[in-house]
Amino acid sequence: MVSRMESAATTRRTLLDAAADLLDSGGPDAVTLRAVGARAGVTRGAPYRHFPDKDSLLTAIATEALDRLADQMRTVRADPQLSPADKLQRALTALMTVGRRQPHRYQLMFTSPAGDSSAINASTRAAERAQDEFLAIVGEVVGAQHAQRFGALLLTSAHGITVMQISGHLPEDKWHVTAEELVSTLVRMIDRQVHMEAS
Repeated sequence: MVSRMESAATTRRTLLDAAADLLDSGGPDAVTLRAVGARAGVTRGAPYRHFPDKDSLLTAIATEALDRLADQMRTVRADPQLSPADKLQRALTALMTVGRRQPHRYQLMFTSPAGDSSAINASTRAAERAQDEFLAIVGEVVGAQHAQRFGALLLTSAHGITVMQISGHLPEDKWHVTAEELVSTLVRMIDRQVHMEAS
């Protein structure tokens, strides 16, 4: 027999999945607690028992996206067959893939969390975990003491590349380069600079 706690967890999962689908297809404006409840096939009041407001629901979606990204980066970081530079490129590609496939979710990941305090706290922890995993990968290339400086450079560059690609301002026939090639060039430049400074 399913316990009340298991039933609540299942309902919450169903609501989050429904909200994420609405977000991906129509953006934040398409996500209302009423629309989410209807899509999830639950009673009209069910969404309000799990999420006090729309902001908390959207923040929960962003939190899950950040947690997934952190998990991906941890997996990349633990792969013994990849060089540090390859790990860095894979980590940046993972981030950019979210932007290309789920642009509204990606935007939420880079928006200050809103809603109730528990949603904000969970999102903040997820963002910090993703950042820590990313900086650990960067540190393998540039050294821990330089990880934040180069991490900021890499993250802002990858973000700019992603936004340009999403908005259609990075067509390959115009620039004669792909987003992946730009990231690869950036990683190689940083890797080369670090080795030059060390020699």
